[in-house]
Amino acid sequence: MKFTETALAGAYIIDLERKEDERGFLARTFCRHEFAPLGLRTEIAQANISYNARRGTLRGMHFQDPPFGEAKLIQCLQGSLYDVIIDLRRDSATHRRWLGVELSANNGRLLYVPEGFGHGFQTLEDQTLIYYLMFEFFAPDYARGVRWNDPAFGIKWPVPDPVISERDRGWPDYEK
Repeated sequence: MKFTETALAGAYIIDLERKEDERGFLARTFCRHEFAPLGLRTEIAQANISYNARRGTLRGMHFQDPPFGEAKLIQCLQGSLYDVIIDLRRDSATHRRWLGVELSANNGRLLYVPEGFGHGFQTLEDQTLIYYLMFEFFAPDYARGVRWNDPAFGIKWPVPDPVISERDRGWPDYEK
């Protein structure tokens, strides 16, 4: 795996190192021995999938409050998506900054999202399937969100008029 730290400290884009032959390829998507030296979480609590039938589906922007802050490792297994993270750590030099990364089945790229970040995505194709490794258990009483189009962040989403749940549409403005 090739780790590239983003402009948001602690968040990494991970490119696969494929071992290819006439059958296809094999690639490692997680290795405790490679994550730990970078200070990334290594104890997986859950694995989730998200199937999205329609292009433009937007899910987010989600996070969990301490002591159940979530770190995530995101990979697109089918289709493609625009994955967005927001640094919500108030003591961070990049507080309120966001980053968007295209993840697709074709590019095989992964995104490591540290604790203290809001996370969401918008699908770029119909029938997009996303796989998550979660480094904390889901704690519904600590689940929070910020609005996908909150002017405090100014996220530029690629598909206008998203397909979005009432819950995600109704998150409050971010408290500055």
